[in-house]
Amino acid sequence: MCGITGLFDTRARRDFDRALLQRMNDSQAHRGPDGEGLHLEPGVGLGHRRLSIIDIATGQQPLYNEDGSVVVVFNGEIYNYQELIPELQALGHVFHTRSDTEVIVHAWEAWGERCVIASAACSRSPSTIGIVRPCSWRATGWV
Repeated sequence: MCGITGLFDTRARRDFDRALLQRMNDSQAHRGPDGEGLHLEPGVGLGHRRLSIIDIATGQQPLYNEDGSVVVVFNGEIYNYQELIPELQALGHVFHTRSDTEVIVHAWEAWGERCVIASAACSRSPSTIGIVRPCSWRATGWV
């Protein structure tokens, strides 16, 4: 099971200490022995430890959308991600991996916070962060 960690400061948007985020991420190395990654920007620090299951070659996290304005760290599995890819491509999204995680960044852009499960995502425009774990999926989104 992957591990995610994060820090955020929505008011002062201060810079976080990379070493602190790295220590937080290292503390969950047992959750993801196959890789790790960090994302830092003013007001946001995200970390990920990877247990490779889907898209072993290119599914590293954090994972970004086409222009880098949306970033995600994710723990879980999107069971219907292969069905969602053509729908998101029809909306103009370009995929660079075969990972279910990449569906999240594009779905976040298309459908907002209704799209995510057990993940943390941030977007620079508008400036938002979501750290969520909805309960179940309906046609209108996660609830």
